[in-house]
Amino acid sequence: MSSYAIVTLPGDGIGPEVTESALAVVRAAAAAHGGVELDVTEHDASAGRWQRTGVALPDETLTACAAADAILMGAVGLPEARHPDGREVNGDVILRLRFELDLYAGIRPIRSFAGVPTPLAGDAPIDYVIVRENVEGLLASSGTCIREEVATDTLTITDTGTRKVSEAAFALAEQRAGKRKVTCVDKSNAVAAYAFFRRVFDRVAAGHDTVEADYAYIDAMTAYQVLRPETFDVVVTENMFGDIISDLGGATVGGLGLAPSGDVGDEHAMFQPSHGSAPGIAGRGVANPVATILSAAMMLDWLGRRHDDAAAREVAAVVDAAVVRVLADRTVITPDLGGTATTTELTAAVVAALG
Repeated sequence: MSSYAIVTLPGDGIGPEVTESALAVVRAAAAAHGGVELDVTEHDASAGRWQRTGVALPDETLTACAAADAILMGAVGLPEARHPDGREVNGDVILRLRFELDLYAGIRPIRSFAGVPTPLAGDAPIDYVIVRENVEGLLASSGTCIREEVATDTLTITDTGTRKVSEAAFALAEQRAGKRKVTCVDKSNAVAAYAFFRRVFDRVAAGHDTVEADYAYIDAMTAYQVLRPETFDVVVTENMFGDIISDLGGATVGGLGLAPSGDVGDEHAMFQPSHGSAPGIAGRGVANPVATILSAAMMLDWLGRRHDDAAAREVAAVVDAAVVRVLADRTVITPDLGGTATTTELTAAVVAALG
């Protein structure tokens, strides 16, 4: 039996609720399978901790995350927890983990589900993955503000960073049973840094001749995500652009409550729902745990691929299939999807559907 050390960071708002749900599902699936064991340790890294102590992510928690096989995060951030310059404290946790552990590839699946209405007029299945460069770009800028008169941030694109995230995107396209296509999203027609991003992407693409290289400017991409999302397979882009289009993609398939994600590097990985901490509904028992459950399934799949562990990948597939069955049935769904089920009830339904 394989055993994995998992650090959980439940965080703020609904984070602890959806983390508990995800753990209940993956533990049940692992126990039923019998080939995988999860050794879970919980740590507090949160905006709430920052409010109490002045530190959102203590060094000992960072050390534990670095030593773990994987990290599962709930949601971090509170609207009132901000630095004096207005930046939210959640970056003290999420960005620090990305930078310190070099989690350079943000993996954001965009996938429609049978039984879940979408705001789009078409009914073609949507199934593509956005690969977001996570440690460079505009969101990695420290920025300056002078006399409350001039503020600047720097868009940084490197050959190494762009090459690594592009390689990750092509590798994903090669393993998916999809269109075998990678779309580079940039603004290379107007910004020199994005023109460089595309040149590096082209050099990587030349080494993957079984995968089609495709291109879209960021402004056009937002239209394509609405008008023809079914044409995409894997999308790779800069940090801030990836942040924006992954939220748009989530909205097109039923909302961020269905949108998992993984922040992946060569040695470490962290998995979390794409949604925020939603403090307005925290404690009411109505949060949708699907994105976190699917993030936990992504975690198991990543562990399985990293360690050549068929059992971990099998458990991941079982969890994913159970979520698909529950959503398609529509008997037990949370209010954000048009139902009346509680977080606990939806979690129990997924556990029951594990088979």
